[in-house]
Amino acid sequence: MASTSDIQVTISLSDPSLNDEELDAAVENLLPQIREVDGVTQAAKVPIEEAPQGSKALGGFLLGILTAEVNPANIKALFGFLSDRLGGQPIEMSLKAPDGRELSIKASSQAEFDFAYQKAQEFLKP
Repeated sequence: MASTSDIQVTISLSDPSLNDEELDAAVENLLPQIREVDGVTQAAKVPIEEAPQGSKALGGFLLGILTAEVNPANIKALFGFLSDRLGGQPIEMSLKAPDGRELSIKASSQAEFDFAYQKAQEFLKP
């Protein structure tokens, strides 16, 4: 069970070259790897019940979207992993702090991942 002080990170893959099944397979492949990142307490696909309007679903889960709970002290490890694995692909991330604040960021290059990490650090400062 995730700690109440963990940050919820929603990661949305948006590779237009992948069809629905390939996008789902990419998320399935990424999940066990994210679960191994230091500080990640849980990671899962997002169930269809939490679908924003206009989103696509496959097999009861939102297509191309996953969530992870991560200890704020280990956010750098998660961003490093995502940058290494997805550095050239467009992704969107949403961070939700325990106090309800939210930050949405996009990245599709190493420079954008670095900038996104800077914004996440600023967001997490008390």
